[in-house]
Amino acid sequence: MLDIIIIIFLMAMAIFLLIAEIFLLPGITIAGVAGTLFAIGGIVFAYSCGATTGNITLSASVVGFTGVFLWLIRSNSFNRVSLKTDIESKVTSPREMNLSVGDEGVTLSRLMPIGKARFGNITVEAKSLNDFIDENTAVVIVSVEGYNVVVKELQIKN
Repeated sequence: MLDIIIIIFLMAMAIFLLIAEIFLLPGITIAGVAGTLFAIGGIVFAYSCGATTGNITLSASVVGFTGVFLWLIRSNSFNRVSLKTDIESKVTSPREMNLSVGDEGVTLSRLMPIGKARFGNITVEAKSLNDFIDENTAVVIVSVEGYNVVVKELQIKN
């Protein structure tokens, strides 16, 4: 009788830890490793009690694990803890903001080599062409590549 209690405990712990690993804990954690060890230990112990006991334990644990797994998926038990936020925003490219080569602006932060710059009333992330550019420095757009605005310091002509 004690053997059956030990087998039931080992397999119940294995199922609990493996389900927790799948549904609650991201990645491979101690729960997954421990659940696997409990399952192996329970099955080995059951087979040491006899082939019939081992076969019944193996079959019952596979059916039990599958049953609990399917029940949790179908019952939507995790809807209360799952993230349901939809992201509606999108990234606007500088071309969609009507920025083009030759536009002049001013840096809002130091570009080393990336920082913020303002062109008219549009604030974008800008990348310095060569060196670092200090804050509040006049810049001109050299190129617009995808989502990158490449700028250089504006040389004032005398």
